[in-house]
Amino acid sequence: MKTYDEKHIKNIVLLGAPKSGKTTLSETMLFEAGIISKRGSIEEKNTVSDYHDIEHERGNSVYATLMHTEWKDYKINIIDTPGLEDFIGEVISAIRVSDTAVLLLNAQYGVEVGTELVWDYVDKYRKPTILAVNQLDAELANFNKTVEDAVRVLGNPVTIMQYPVNTGPGFNAIIDLLKMTMYRFPEGGGKPEKLPVPDSEKEKADRLHNELVEKAAENDDTLMELYFEKGSLDEDELRQGIKIGMLNHHVFPLFCLSAKNNMGSGRLMGFIDNVAPGAVEMPAETTTGGKSVPCDPAGPAGLFVFKTLQEPHIGRLTYFKVMSGEVKGGMELINEENNTTERISQLFIADGKNRNNIERLQAGDIGCTLKMKNTVTNQTLAEKSFPGQITPIDFPTPKVRVAIEAKNKADDEKLSEVLGEIHMEDPTLLVEFNRELKQVILHGQGELHLLVTRWRLENIYKMQVAFHAAKIPYRETIQKPAQASYRHKKQSGGAGQFGEVFMKIEPWYEGMPPYKEHTVRDSEEIALNWGGKLVFNNCIVGGAIDNRFLPSILKGVMEKMQEGPLTGSYVRDIRVSVYDGKMHPVDSNDISFKIAGMMAFREAFHQAAPQLLEPVFDLEAVAPDVMMGDIMSELQTHRSVITGMDTLNGYQVIKARTPQAEIDKLFAALRNVTQGKAKLKSRFAEYAPVPAEMQRKLSESYKEDLGV
Repeated sequence: MKTYDEKHIKNIVLLGAPKSGKTTLSETMLFEAGIISKRGSIEEKNTVSDYHDIEHERGNSVYATLMHTEWKDYKINIIDTPGLEDFIGEVISAIRVSDTAVLLLNAQYGVEVGTELVWDYVDKYRKPTILAVNQLDAELANFNKTVEDAVRVLGNPVTIMQYPVNTGPGFNAIIDLLKMTMYRFPEGGGKPEKLPVPDSEKEKADRLHNELVEKAAENDDTLMELYFEKGSLDEDELRQGIKIGMLNHHVFPLFCLSAKNNMGSGRLMGFIDNVAPGAVEMPAETTTGGKSVPCDPAGPAGLFVFKTLQEPHIGRLTYFKVMSGEVKGGMELINEENNTTERISQLFIADGKNRNNIERLQAGDIGCTLKMKNTVTNQTLAEKSFPGQITPIDFPTPKVRVAIEAKNKADDEKLSEVLGEIHMEDPTLLVEFNRELKQVILHGQGELHLLVTRWRLENIYKMQVAFHAAKIPYRETIQKPAQASYRHKKQSGGAGQFGEVFMKIEPWYEGMPPYKEHTVRDSEEIALNWGGKLVFNNCIVGGAIDNRFLPSILKGVMEKMQEGPLTGSYVRDIRVSVYDGKMHPVDSNDISFKIAGMMAFREAFHQAAPQLLEPVFDLEAVAPDVMMGDIMSELQTHRSVITGMDTLNGYQVIKARTPQAEIDKLFAALRNVTQGKAKLKSRFAEYAPVPAEMQRKLSESYKEDLGV
């Protein structure tokens, strides 16, 4: 295959809410460029992009898919991305390695919450952005409202490059403001007829063209001088000003499309060729050490892995962008993170599931390879003289969780290995082997994300697994002071065991007054691994208990705090004062005082108004105003407390505090009632008391499990 130099490579990512037409547009672009002879469709399950079985099953994109076109002596690498938030990791990694984002807006719905979700990451990485208003031939298409939405959310950089002459089922013509030409498409779409702007549109077209000229001129002093001098700019000068504006995130050119009927895609591709920045024009990448990595084909070879994928019958596919230099088949490169050496056995240009061999890839290009042993997503492979590891992608934290186990216990070890492999492919899926809860827990971006993971385990790795509700990491504490004593005595011939401990326990809080009931000889403040504090006071006087036994008493208390009396949960925030006891000159030893300390603590705990605590999360839901009633209802159903309401870019924002025991069910319910149009996020806030009735049920259940 032909190798393109860095000046003729354009990398774009197709983004948008579900059903905005990303996959259809990618198919149309490949067809328009002659890469495929017939366009597939999602309904017929034969698109280049959505080729995985799970995508055919679901009827939407699950993976980001790499493709390419060759158009007017340019190579355009295209990454089609999922629209659902559950697969946001695929979206972020694609944005990271692309040079221009093409953000599709559904003309029927305008800027949706899903659109805003991906926009947050486009804006974070400051990617040049093209807006494409799609489905202008749909019954409910409303171009003007869509543009208004875009300006409201994305701001003044939204710049109209085209507008439709008519919308709805009769849509067939676009006025192009850069070329001041009308494109009229034949019935069913295809190659348009180029016509002068009709008189009926002349006034509107001239006004919008002048706005475009002003927007282009604003981005460069030389162009501004030319504009003042001539009163206008020619087409090449407009392109230059628009490109500068795109690079500075000051211009978001807006185009018109019907991707399904191939109207407007050729003109969009021409703009990507002629105006959209290429990798060589983008700001230099940086390393974790802060060094600059310009896209220079003459520089040391270095590539950044943005995606790994386990393909049936093939093995691990590694997708990368060449950041500098030139990568050739047979090269040996060093992994900047683990210092291992990888050999690039073969290089491919990918078009969905099809891979074409190529001898080399230049700086700025995107490709893939097979059989990488020690390299995964977010790692850098490079020559020795390369500046260092490329700054990795920052993936979002998970939102929901589920416990998983192999149905066949003999598969436990294999399941652990496979989950590790899946996490390497998908860093937004975290695997936790939780000793406290005695569960393997999957943390994902949403219920669908977890279900797709289960599908992969069962269909690709041929493992039968079961999902269970993940247990809640409750904590136990006390509400009032209490004291108790315990004598441990054991005689079995020869040396026995003896230890007696008197202690007082109190609720601990930051800044509480010092303990004064007894003289404190020594005090130790311990930050517990599971959160909270234990303060341990030694108040022994007169040698009632030898100092050497105090660590054993503390050890007994700590052991009991790792399995609280109420539910077996960790105990936190308690002050323990050991003030008296007895010992035996022969039978007293460490184990005796450890047991005495443990049991005295247990008895005092039960008398101190035990309190079960649950983790509570701050939750934020952003959604259209019409959905507020349903959201409020679900929040109340799931024990949430509303903490605030606000507006943001025309959307309603509800803030609430929700117990973790309700979070997973609440997220599923909210996605259901909002049809996935709400943007949800949560983070741990604090531990708070559970309701009394709930505490009683949980404690009784724990006793039943113990057989008490």
